[in-house]
Amino acid sequence: MKFKELLQQKNVRPYVLAARFGLEKESQRVTFDGQLATTDHPEVLGNRSYHPYIQTDFSESQMELITPVANSIHEMMRYLAAIHDVTLRSMNKHEMLWPLSMPPRLPQKDEEIKIAKLDQFEGVLYRRYLAKEYGKRKQMISGIHFNFEYDNELVQQLFSLQTEYTTIEEFKNILYMKVARNYLRYRWLITYLFGASPVSEPGYFTEREERPKEPVRSIRNSSFGYKNNENVKVSYESLQHYIEDIHRMVENGILSEEKEFYSAVRLRGGKQMADLPKTGVRYIELRNLDLNPFAPFGVDEDSLGFVHLFMLYLLWADELEAPNDWVATGEFLNEQVALGHPFAQVKLMAEGDRIFAEMNEMIETLALFGAKKSLDIHHAQLRTPDLTVAGKMWTIIESNSNQDLGIVFGKEYHDMAFERPYQLAGFRNMELSTQLFLFDAIQKGVEVEILDEQEQFLKLKHKNHVEYVKNANMTSKDSYIVPLIMENKTVTKKVLAEAGFTVPTGDEFDKLEYAEQAYVKYAEKAFVIKPKTTNYGLGITIFKEGASLADYTEALALAFKEDSAVLVEEFMPGTEYRFFVLDDQVRAIMLRVPANVVGDGVRSVEALVAEKNLNPLRGTNHRSPLEIIQLGDVERLMLKEQNLLVTSVPEKDQIVYLRENSNVSTGGDSIDVTDTFDESYKQIAIEAVRALGAKICGIDLIVPDKSVQGTKNSRTYGIIEANFNPAMHMHAYPHSGKGRHLTMDVLRMLYPEVFESK
Repeated sequence: MKFKELLQQKNVRPYVLAARFGLEKESQRVTFDGQLATTDHPEVLGNRSYHPYIQTDFSESQMELITPVANSIHEMMRYLAAIHDVTLRSMNKHEMLWPLSMPPRLPQKDEEIKIAKLDQFEGVLYRRYLAKEYGKRKQMISGIHFNFEYDNELVQQLFSLQTEYTTIEEFKNILYMKVARNYLRYRWLITYLFGASPVSEPGYFTEREERPKEPVRSIRNSSFGYKNNENVKVSYESLQHYIEDIHRMVENGILSEEKEFYSAVRLRGGKQMADLPKTGVRYIELRNLDLNPFAPFGVDEDSLGFVHLFMLYLLWADELEAPNDWVATGEFLNEQVALGHPFAQVKLMAEGDRIFAEMNEMIETLALFGAKKSLDIHHAQLRTPDLTVAGKMWTIIESNSNQDLGIVFGKEYHDMAFERPYQLAGFRNMELSTQLFLFDAIQKGVEVEILDEQEQFLKLKHKNHVEYVKNANMTSKDSYIVPLIMENKTVTKKVLAEAGFTVPTGDEFDKLEYAEQAYVKYAEKAFVIKPKTTNYGLGITIFKEGASLADYTEALALAFKEDSAVLVEEFMPGTEYRFFVLDDQVRAIMLRVPANVVGDGVRSVEALVAEKNLNPLRGTNHRSPLEIIQLGDVERLMLKEQNLLVTSVPEKDQIVYLRENSNVSTGGDSIDVTDTFDESYKQIAIEAVRALGAKICGIDLIVPDKSVQGTKNSRTYGIIEANFNPAMHMHAYPHSGKGRHLTMDVLRMLYPEVFESK
């Protein structure tokens, strides 16, 4: 089968780089001084018997992070970054992930290395068998398993161009067997470039064991790593031979079961190996990537991009020996390279040059623009071994120690996860409430798929239970009409007024000239001008003591800029509070103070705003708990009412308000007051949300005196707005007061079964 010719065909060329990717990353939990953690797998991560993203491997201290399948390496790495963040923030606060493949210093006694405490006893029994057969210490090595699948469209196009095989399944098996053999033959190059286990810590080798002359390039990828016993022999001549050999060894007791066969590659597809001839090999699992301590997540996008090109090359390249001889040669060469000194020139320079020359020919022939840079960088490393991962590690270890390297980088990556604990790595461009919700779903083991990132639209799945969520709080629990009611402020007011709640009186205008004609009606009253259907406090102006015609007209222009209709309403005196109601319960109450600065008698308003904006909780576009304070038209109008300009210097301790409306999204401060509020107002909020038919709602109440008990039909309060997208992040990370984890409450409402299971 001449895949090289097939790949060059016109119908195939558009799909040559199309592939699907998945990744499993193992890491040991350790203390900050590099000692193996003795704590249990974090309970907050839910039930690991079904958790799709975070499992334990051999030992209780060994985490396994699993990405969903992705259509690009970039997408896959985003998920890995997010899962990494969730894992680190869910662990004991005095622990981190060890960034090296070789384990940290291990206890002297085997019994101190705890086997994973799994629900399924079969899993525990299997690990006990491995401990007896191979020793616990070898099991403590960690690494990357990279799952690679050629895209279905690519395989279909290749299949359609040949006549030798009649079924797509048979063709796929031939394709993947060829790639597996070539990978095993040429994997020495991957070991050379990405090997990253040059030395071992005390406790890995016992006194009686033979050990390599350290440093080497990769203990893990050598015969001193974790590998099958010498009597395990498998032929890669064909899929049939491969399956028969493994089954024979299981039947003869050489292997306990299929999954005990360890190799640099595994062929994956069916539920069990016997299914592969019928189902076809679906993907190949590459198991020989060491953890790269210089990559925050153990591997980087550029390295995997090279591996992707390498996998295409393995399909392109011819085999030059009989299958079993070809694989055996590769085993021999890989052992030589793995046990070479990190600074030593590789003895396979000529073959390495040939591989890179053929890869360059491939990318030029297939017009794979942009791939040459990666090839050139890695080709240069053939002659500069100190620039390989193992070489860079040894440069540090030689002057310091392996333990120092692990501790320094482990702490750095741990601290990175906590720099902005309100954000989720990989998905920082999404709205903050959605990031918090994604964090919760990943932590609790609910599968999550991002259907539309710009629209914050997610698909959640646990077993057969599927839910769709938008903006982290729009769910199937609310009917379609509910957000439409809350979006329309006129309809909201009418529904609430008819239900007996106190709401502000006012008028609606869809033309500027009609609104201007109403000036005389409101000129000497306290009133509010706001867009009819927008959120986040945009376009709102409040006049507490009437307004001049010029200011009134300017405020109308600001409101009409945000919507085609505006409301002019009475101003209800009092303090505004946001009540977050979920499933007939008030989960949080927030006092929002309008954007403001406090004078020091020295600096201008502009300088004071700049300083306040330095707060790490402040950001833009709802990616931070608090928003940057602006100095736009609305703020300048507000300053004008206080006889101030942006260049004015307020007196010491003078509070200067830059907005009348208190929305956090316009720079306001958030203060949690949930525990200090009278229950009567909580009941009013619950009943009002119920009247709107909503399960999740942020409802804004004006309360003149919260020490006076409220009643539904009194003037002790007024409801000014209901929000279907109530920015839960401001409750999670308030400016002051207790944070409320509302996104977890939403997840609990959708998936009570996840929280009930142990």
